[in-house]
Amino acid sequence: MATTPRARARAQTMEDITRIGRQHLAEYGAAALSLRAVARDLGVVSSAVYRYVKSRDELLTLLVVDGYDEMADAVALALRHPALARRSHRDRFLEYGRAVRTWALVEPATYALLYGAPVPGYEAPAEQTTGPGTRVVRMLLELAAAALAEGALTVREQVAPVPPALAAGFEEVRAQFGIDLPDEVLAAGVLVWAGMFGCISFEVFGQYGPDAFGDPAALFEHHLARLADDLGLRAGS
Repeated sequence: MATTPRARARAQTMEDITRIGRQHLAEYGAAALSLRAVARDLGVVSSAVYRYVKSRDELLTLLVVDGYDEMADAVALALRHPALARRSHRDRFLEYGRAVRTWALVEPATYALLYGAPVPGYEAPAEQTTGPGTRVVRMLLELAAAALAEGALTVREQVAPVPPALAAGFEEVRAQFGIDLPDEVLAAGVLVWAGMFGCISFEVFGQYGPDAFGDPAALFEHHLARLADDLGLRAGS
């Protein structure tokens, strides 16, 4: 169905508001975002912007959703690369991690909005952000499930059993994503996910120090290989 001129104009305005909002996010930080400033750079009166985005919190939500979607699109694109079709599940996991890191280093301000300190006074509405925010997690779970189904992922016996409270939470994860993974794999996956994003956050936020041990890319590759081991992904499988 063809869109109307009004719909196209609205879509363009929302795209412009998002673009300028992300520029301001990078220049001034999330706490300093202002719809009046966005309107100024858009070249319109502030009341015109308020017809599309009613508050600073709505602007933040727009940027959060846009950031999650852009990151997930970048990861999905990397995983669709034709060369990966002939590679192992472990290789797909490594490419997954590299894609997240690459996006985070290109968009550090948006990454900080998603995974950094909370913005004072702002609470992301779950009904708008949960879907976009879990796309990257879903891809990791799907990767693990595919590897498990093809015998390329080793389910390791846990030194400490999964506590009943976590087992209940994992049941909710299976229901939410429609992906049937055993508790042991989900437990490993959660820690791998946290470890991967923790490593990326340390690099983005400069927590490793000024030289990041001399080669941040090599450090991340080493970390990523260890995480692949922790998840149980076998080399060449």
